[in-house]
Amino acid sequence: MACSCSVPEPKGPAPGFRKALWIALWVNLAMFFVEGLASLQSGSVALMADAIDFFGDSANYLLSLSVLSMGMLWRGRAALVKGLTMATFGLVVWGRAIWVLQSGVTPEPLTMGLVGLLALAANVGVAVMLFKFREGDSDMRSVWLCSRNDAIGNLAVMGAALGVFGTGSAWPDLIVAGIMGTLALTAGISVVRHARSDIANARAANRLTPRTPRQSSPE
Repeated sequence: MACSCSVPEPKGPAPGFRKALWIALWVNLAMFFVEGLASLQSGSVALMADAIDFFGDSANYLLSLSVLSMGMLWRGRAALVKGLTMATFGLVVWGRAIWVLQSGVTPEPLTMGLVGLLALAANVGVAVMLFKFREGDSDMRSVWLCSRNDAIGNLAVMGAALGVFGTGSAWPDLIVAGIMGTLALTAGISVVRHARSDIANARAANRLTPRTPRQSSPE
């Protein structure tokens, strides 16, 4: 008795995912400029980390849109790039926090709190919009993780603002920056693992897909 093995066809993007990505792209790009200017004005490492994260998310959403109509293999590769980017962002934030710790700069808490609240509203809206796509392939999962991490990061920034206001010390800002860096690093590792699994499954599906036999030329 002959045995046959089959691999399910890779699922395409869920309906509405492309439109959601475009909205998320423009929201994140706008908040990158807002938080970037605010971080320079306030001297906050946490705000700067969040601004860099907004920029990274914008690039990631653009990358997702560019491979959205492609197969699982290319979407997995895109997610792999995004996972590595998220992990790199975490390491950069840690480096910035260590540098500021040595310089002894204390951030301005009012700007931190107000801009953190604005960023929270933006990210909660994006996260709610993308919530239904969180169980998709690695590319969809990476988009959801970016939005979830941003919302958590904004809450942490607002908490840091209160801590700086109450203590007059830069330590709350630095601690939050360290947490955000760690969150980005662990999420990046998770996305990389999921992406490698999707790539392996796509390659297995390609190997098992029957090819059309070539017609032999008449002798």
